[in-house]
Amino acid sequence: MSNDEKAARDLLLEGRGMVPGPYKILLQNRKLVEAIFPLAQHYHSGSSLSKGEIEIAVLLTTSRWMSAYATGEHEWIAERFGGLSPDAVEALVAGIATTFDDPRQRVIYDLSRALLEPRIIPQSLYDRAIDLLGHIGLTDVIAIIGYFTTVAMTLRAYDVPAHAEGLERPGEPTLASLKARAASPPK
Repeated sequence: MSNDEKAARDLLLEGRGMVPGPYKILLQNRKLVEAIFPLAQHYHSGSSLSKGEIEIAVLLTTSRWMSAYATGEHEWIAERFGGLSPDAVEALVAGIATTFDDPRQRVIYDLSRALLEPRIIPQSLYDRAIDLLGHIGLTDVIAIIGYFTTVAMTLRAYDVPAHAEGLERPGEPTLASLKARAASPPK
């Protein structure tokens, strides 16, 4: 783990700085956060998947587990940082069949849907995933679905609604302020 990752983890575990929504709940179990945090960091800086590819799996997972807060947050992230079209994001959340021109995005979409149904993974889909993503990419998709299943179920069990106000703490930037800052043109 890099020094930056250690510093971020320490801030998170000490309850200082900006603590993302699910971690405010998970901090009730410090050992669990210590175990989960490195996996979350992997998807911020070490994954073999692009941001758009990650967001396909995340939106399918969070909407499958009906986590309004996580789904709402990642709709915005998928468009703004993942480069996904509003139509694709809407289809992912609503469970409407959609297509992706990029073969990697398509295989991540197909694989994630099959894993979340749950369905048997057909040999041809497995072969396509290995061909396009390799074993590292395939395991990245599987693990992010597992991680966001935990996130979605945590937020759902605590009945955290979409756009929940109580997840920001005084002095922290709110999601609304971060969105406003990202939307405003640079000066």
